Amino acid sequence: MLTQEQNDALTRTSAGTPGGKLLRSYWQPVALSTELPPGGVPVSVDVMGEELVLFRDDQGRLGLLDRHCCHRGTDLSFGRLEDGGLRCLYHGWLYDVTGCCLEQPAEPKESTFKTKVRQRAYPVVEKAGAFFAYMGEGEPPEFPNYDFFTYPHEHLHAAKVFVDCNYLQANEGNYDPGHVGFLHRTFEADRRPGLKFGNLHRVGVPETDEALIEPEETPRLETENTDFGLRIFQLRSGGEGRKYVRVTIFGMPNFSVIAGPQGGDGHIGIWHVPIDDYTHWRWHFALRRDAPLDATSRVVSSRKNSNEYESEFRLRRKKANRYLQDRSTMNQNYTGMGPNFNTHDAFATETQGPIQNRTREHLATTDVALLAARKLMLKAIDDVKAGREPLGVLRDPAKNDYRLLCSFDVLAEESIPNTDLVHLIAERAAVAAG
Repeated sequence: MLTQEQNDALTRTSAGTPGGKLLRSYWQPVALSTELPPGGVPVSVDVMGEELVLFRDDQGRLGLLDRHCCHRGTDLSFGRLEDGGLRCLYHGWLYDVTGCCLEQPAEPKESTFKTKVRQRAYPVVEKAGAFFAYMGEGEPPEFPNYDFFTYPHEHLHAAKVFVDCNYLQANEGNYDPGHVGFLHRTFEADRRPGLKFGNLHRVGVPETDEALIEPEETPRLETENTDFGLRIFQLRSGGEGRKYVRVTIFGMPNFSVIAGPQGGDGHIGIWHVPIDDYTHWRWHFALRRDAPLDATSRVVSSRKNSNEYESEFRLRRKKANRYLQDRSTMNQNYTGMGPNFNTHDAFATETQGPIQNRTREHLATTDVALLAARKLMLKAIDDVKAGREPLGVLRDPAKNDYRLLCSFDVLAEESIPNTDLVHLIAERAAVAAG
């Protein structure tokens, strides 16, 4: 368990807090590309307790500013896009994408006051169907060259969903493999969720061999520190002389990579980004390397299910309606809450409370990855306090190589070291990508 001081450090993320300074040291997703198409209207964005406005100026340049005009606080998301910037409707003050005040038309013509004020602004880039911002101090670090930023958009599905709790408890669910055989269990004969979402790789065994595994089998967990965070090995028996391994990634400080329902060869990158200390967005980037994702793929089509989503970004099942649990359907799935994994995860994490009280938890054997990740985050918070770069912040372009940041399922000959499996699968992916 954590002390209250440690729990506060990890979960409080507004400007100036230890956790807020840590998260602001990294690029964070703030909006989907579909929310701000070329020629689109300014978008209100709430991130880590800050109220911002995202816009494209009349030349197509991206800007991310404090949403409240530094003159009298009026909301700039209602402003006019003209004359190289975003103009406040109250007194006509005009700001460019860097926050410079270009005009104050209600001031005397000889006034130079506009040179003395500046709207808070953050760097923003568009990648993989989303906008990412750097909200920290100084020059932004290198934008991480994760593989789902490098494939054509046809191979990627970007999405987000609202989650009604602190970001940390939801993110910790991504590297908690012990829950999968329970929370996401199904009793339908043709589905075994939690194992083999996409291709099952094979190393040292025939390509035609299936893994003789049971989803309910308790996995053995091992962790490995990396330069981006943590690699988690989930190990089960794969039959005589064989092992079934799932590799999951915890990336500093609020990022994970998991094998997911995209099918084929690929994985899913996930960010949990605070709106405030009590709510957040779960960002989801599903990559399929070997083929484009089409509208019939599970990861895409599930988002159109009106039984599960009341709107594009909101789940229909929520705390207010007790997740529409139907106990008569518990013979179909474990929770009685339908087939949607996002709903299952939301239930499990939202019902822990707005911010989980980690001073009262009793961690067990299957929580080894949570303990390792928390240790890395607390060390990173100390590093930021001391003026040092935290783990995973990259400044050297030559080191911007994340081929080993991958999640996959593999059936392997038992004697092959787990780290060797990571290198072998990563090499295969690189060769396939050309």
